[in-house]
Amino acid sequence: MAYGLPGKPGYEYLRPFDYFHFEFVAATGNAFETVFSRGLLFGTDYTLGPNYRGVFGLYGTYAYVAPQVFRVSNTGVAFGTTGQWWLSRAVALQGTGLVGFGYGGAGVIHGAGIATAGPAGDGQRDYHYGVTPQAVLALRMIFGDRVSIDGTAREYYVSRFGATESTGSEDIFRADIYLTARIFNLHGITLRYAESRRNGRYDNIPTSHQTIGTVSIGYTYLGQTHFGAVDWRPKSAGGP
Repeated sequence: MAYGLPGKPGYEYLRPFDYFHFEFVAATGNAFETVFSRGLLFGTDYTLGPNYRGVFGLYGTYAYVAPQVFRVSNTGVAFGTTGQWWLSRAVALQGTGLVGFGYGGAGVIHGAGIATAGPAGDGQRDYHYGVTPQAVLALRMIFGDRVSIDGTAREYYVSRFGATESTGSEDIFRADIYLTARIFNLHGITLRYAESRRNGRYDNIPTSHQTIGTVSIGYTYLGQTHFGAVDWRPKSAGGP
């Protein structure tokens, strides 16, 4: 769910969260596999030519990822931008790029203590807290009112600084790819692939590398037929 995407005529960014994005994924293995949110705390809009509109400034962010074998959560702030670029009459590219830091925690879900790690990472600390640099890159390509392709990459580095203990770190990478096709009216189908990677490095236990990927297909109810594309162009330039 996105609110306040740039380009709407007359819309202003005066208050926190005049632009925000929220998404979550539920899974059978756990109630929530992922929860992501970001919102513009302080910023302004800008224009680059007739076909691009954007906002930039300071964002507030939250992330929670729990792909069965490990998890990470982070609350932070980031500087970045969100924009939309009309590549042609019917094709639009939306994107967000953020770089910042927060305070987060990560580790294996079933681990405890500092025993020797097993094949799934068992035996390592359930949670390691620390200052967490973060980066997010999200892109959506919209093809008219029929198809959209979404790709998002996120990375969180739970460091030794401000940590509960200073002997290790966690590096978490998450990637999501969605292909959504509108079948009829606001009804569609989404094919999704998600991959999560974890590298846990500690001074007194073996380094742990974990990777898990999932493929899913599901029904999608769309908020509008144009997948959230904002069209500010005059009708003579290709607007509806």
